[in-house]
Amino acid sequence: MSTRSGYVSIIGKPNVGKSTLLNELLEKKISITADKSQTTRNNIMGIKTHGETQIIFLDTPGIHSKKTKVLNKVLNKSAQGVIEDSDLVLFLVQRNQLDELDQKVLDILKGTDQQVICVINKIDQLTNKQKLLPFIERLSSQYDFRAIVPISALKKNGIDDLLNTIIDLLPENPHLFPEDYGSNFAENSFYISEIVREKLTRTLGDEIPYELYVSVETNEVKGKVRNIGVIIHVAKQSQKNIVIGNNGDILKKIGKAARLDLEETLGEKVMLKSWVKVKKNWSKSLEHIQGLGIGGDQDA
Repeated sequence: MSTRSGYVSIIGKPNVGKSTLLNELLEKKISITADKSQTTRNNIMGIKTHGETQIIFLDTPGIHSKKTKVLNKVLNKSAQGVIEDSDLVLFLVQRNQLDELDQKVLDILKGTDQQVICVINKIDQLTNKQKLLPFIERLSSQYDFRAIVPISALKKNGIDDLLNTIIDLLPENPHLFPEDYGSNFAENSFYISEIVREKLTRTLGDEIPYELYVSVETNEVKGKVRNIGVIIHVAKQSQKNIVIGNNGDILKKIGKAARLDLEETLGEKVMLKSWVKVKKNWSKSLEHIQGLGIGGDQDA
């Protein structure tokens, strides 16, 4: 049997479930999830070796309509750029909706000659599945998709069907990476920083804009404990006060949630220390955003 290998990008507007789908396809958490835009800021690479097939998945930032903001421009460029480098594209939409931003992503695809699978996510939220039929017809009339696959990433429905469809469309190639590539999360500063940022996003909700990022300053093992130190950077003093909370209660809550998640993933005891610092207007500086690696490719 010949081996298959290729790059598969996952694109769509924010909050359609791209990161949740990637985690389910890989059967492990490598991409953070939250019901907020700008949760994913990088093209996150995850590799699945399935028998004779190796799939290199890329979870891209959601494509935004507000292109006037520097950060949004960087995220849009990052998501669009990865399409051309893919062997296969998964275009995610949700339920039976196709709005203006979905249409914008579809227009980007029309300017390429890529193979595209349309993935209809969140079908568990439909009380009448028959409503999918006219929606599938509408999608088929707008683009020559190689397949249209309804799924629920959250409920794990349709994932096997989607995986089999992906495998059938990948080119015959030798595997590009060792089977255990990227499995050492303990040494992955990007993964650690993303776990902390996920807890920030989920805990703070809409209280602060997404003018924060997390850097890992220390990561070393002493005895049987992994000691990790992170700095949470915000754009304003008022945001720093919100992240810390009264008597440090919010920061403690975020730190505990991140520590427990890291211990489960890493399989070792973790001591996590967090500090909050102000970096004024960082999200408005293109040079600073690029210096952080936001919008670039990251292994996770």
